[in-house]
Amino acid sequence: MSGTSLEPGAFAARIAERTQAMRRARVAERLLAADDSLWGDDAGRRAVARDRLGWVRSAFAMRERAAEFRTFARDAVARGMKRALLLGMGGSSLAPEVLARVRGVQPQGLPLTVLDDTSPEAVRAVAAAHEPATTLVLVASKSGGTVEVASFERAFFSRAQSALGGNAGANFVAITDPGTALATQAREKRYAHVFTNPKDIGGRYSVLSCFGLVPAALLGLDPDELCRAAIAEHDAFAGAPAAGGSAGSGGDALAIGAALGELALAGRDKLTLVLAPPLAALGAWIEQLVAESTGKDGRGILPVDGERLAAPETYGNDRVFVSVSLGAPDAATARALGALEAAGHPVLRWERDSTLGLGAEFLRWELVTAVAGAVIGVDPFDEPNVAEAKAATKAVLEQVRSQGRSAASAPRATDGALELHAPPAVDLAGADVRAWARALVRLARPGDYAAILAFLHRTAPRQEAIERVRHAWRAAARVATTVGYGPRYLHSTGQLHKGGPASGVFLQLTAEDGDEPIPGEAYSFRTLRDAQAAGDFDVLARHGRRVVRVHLGGDADAGLEKLAEAFEGAATAS
Repeated sequence: MSGTSLEPGAFAARIAERTQAMRRARVAERLLAADDSLWGDDAGRRAVARDRLGWVRSAFAMRERAAEFRTFARDAVARGMKRALLLGMGGSSLAPEVLARVRGVQPQGLPLTVLDDTSPEAVRAVAAAHEPATTLVLVASKSGGTVEVASFERAFFSRAQSALGGNAGANFVAITDPGTALATQAREKRYAHVFTNPKDIGGRYSVLSCFGLVPAALLGLDPDELCRAAIAEHDAFAGAPAAGGSAGSGGDALAIGAALGELALAGRDKLTLVLAPPLAALGAWIEQLVAESTGKDGRGILPVDGERLAAPETYGNDRVFVSVSLGAPDAATARALGALEAAGHPVLRWERDSTLGLGAEFLRWELVTAVAGAVIGVDPFDEPNVAEAKAATKAVLEQVRSQGRSAASAPRATDGALELHAPPAVDLAGADVRAWARALVRLARPGDYAAILAFLHRTAPRQEAIERVRHAWRAAARVATTVGYGPRYLHSTGQLHKGGPASGVFLQLTAEDGDEPIPGEAYSFRTLRDAQAAGDFDVLARHGRRVVRVHLGGDADAGLEKLAEAFEGAATAS
């Protein structure tokens, strides 16, 4: 792999001082030794870290299980499986999605689909594309009780029972921690296999464990190859002689983590990812890892994934750009990064030789995030605010169980099929969608970010329309922008939205898209999805966040087109 280039501009001296201080404090050596005091002496923090540091050496342990994973995958193909479907959420779904999109299915592997979307449209589309008799279903949940995963499992196990009768369990596999309700359920339903993961690996750090390596093997990838690449990154962090460093130097990963942490303390807390197209899918995984790990106690580093590069004057003074490419970046990207450097924006770059280095890239970002957490003074292993949205969702669902429906709020304004909802504290005057867009632009201040939270089934036309909203909002307000699809973002950037700095302006999007039942439940997928949207909206409002919901009605595509035109008009007028 080519070397790392750090061009921190005016922050060079303070970053160098921080990096040297971390080397003197033996941070790399202590992290690899699972020293739980790196993130403070608080007993609670240390207890959380103590239970979550298994990822540091996971590649070594999992390499010993590589043959087990390969044999399992070969057997699945041999008994006639044609596709694999993973039911997951957050850490259990994002890493397999990266592997499927970056590396793809190999000869003798199975195409892998990931379902982490509770919208009825998504559930219908996945069900239609997967024949129960020839689909291997992976049910992946660290806790074994994630509501989305449990709901998916009920729906797809019921379909398998209809097709296969008492043999339905033979096409199901569980990946979970020891002793969970999912492990018990898998035995009762006679699943084909249960992969038990080490309990000391947190979900977002679990890619180099059963949660990532079992799907990798099914794709036809070699788990041993992924682990070997990660071990090389581990050794470089350790400063092992083979890596050409001095013992405990931390290598590139420590330098990057120190830089990102120090830049965040200096106000450059918008980590803007510039990923080569073959690596683009890595962005959502990095987004969860960094946002959920650092966004708490009023602090945090916001990953910005998927924004198009623009001229330097487009950006505020809160950005740091990180470029990861396969070989040298293309000429246009190189010119854009050079212009950003020349304008004084910090730019970090490194290159991978090929996607075969994906295992190393995974571990690098985990190390970088742990180091950056130590710099900004947060515990990178807990997620204290994620539970708030879960509790709010549960309260809505309990209301549905007891009363048959949930309470609906009246809109503040309407424009045709579009409805505007906002807490009383949010000043959002305007009778039509164009006025709403102008008001949302005005809500954003320098150093803020704009987050679009879409509780919609993701399709190419919808994504294109949302990107138009996003980039028009950026042009009009000169703020960083992010896009998250619900409910997956609740297990990712949702932690930072509530626990991080109060610098977000949130536009939640909802729509009507029919319904699908959840067998054995009093509520359906539409009710679950709507409860998750309502719960998150309420929690953001309680935290005093500037949150607005636009309900798109029964034609999400038409509503998004109208919204995109309104934001583009606001950008032109600004």
